[in-house]
Amino acid sequence: MSEQQSAAPILTVSRLSGRIAGQQVVEDVSFEVPAVGVTALLGRNGVGKTSTIKSILGLIERTGDVTLGGVRIDRMPTHRIVQQGVGYVPEDREVFGSLTVAENLRLAERDDHPRRDLVEQLFPDLLERRAQRAGTLSGGQQQMVSLARALINENRLLLVDEPTKGLAPRIVDEVATALAEAARTVPILLVEQNLHVIRRLAERVVVLSGGRIVFAGDAAELLDDEARIQRYLGVHDAADPHDAADPHDTAEGSTR
Repeated sequence: MSEQQSAAPILTVSRLSGRIAGQQVVEDVSFEVPAVGVTALLGRNGVGKTSTIKSILGLIERTGDVTLGGVRIDRMPTHRIVQQGVGYVPEDREVFGSLTVAENLRLAERDDHPRRDLVEQLFPDLLERRAQRAGTLSGGQQQMVSLARALINENRLLLVDEPTKGLAPRIVDEVATALAEAARTVPILLVEQNLHVIRRLAERVVVLSGGRIVFAGDAAELLDDEARIQRYLGVHDAADPHDAADPHDTAEGSTR
């Protein structure tokens, strides 16, 4: 039995539903995130992956049960959930463009002993740009700031949404390396389209279709099945890792 299989789940989601402006975007979703490694949340565009993350965090209207380490968090406001040790890297980075890199990181600190050494180790370029306004950074550099803001704190769980979207292949590799390093100390629930990144990082996958879970299990079981990949994700597992999914795809409509 693997470490992931034997560890109690850090996150349990049961009968979770979410609504945005009265529209159902997540419907009766149930799954678990083990207390180690990377669990990937997959699915075609528009199926509600981002909305599932936002429902867990209480960023949209929700019903259902969500527990973190056995403690119910679905009745907590978002800031309380974050205080419980949940780090969040949003899909669109959401850096404070008018503030410097250093100011963005200081605002994110919630612990008495922020992990600045880890951030400097993973993102040395940010150390050189600490006095630069975040809004003037490239998209890849802004993604590094967004990741660094989550990793600067001790977390029990990271929720990471589309971290490689729109990035050049070299930056995709840097982001994947940073996530692999982070996953050594904190479990990650990762929304990602790039199947090369999923193959590299994820031990377990959860697949959404039509707002519901259609597959949950070992990543290799899904990724080694071309028919399932095409049926569930609508892509081919290309030999060229950067053709595995379109990182520039931004369309998830209102079900994000």
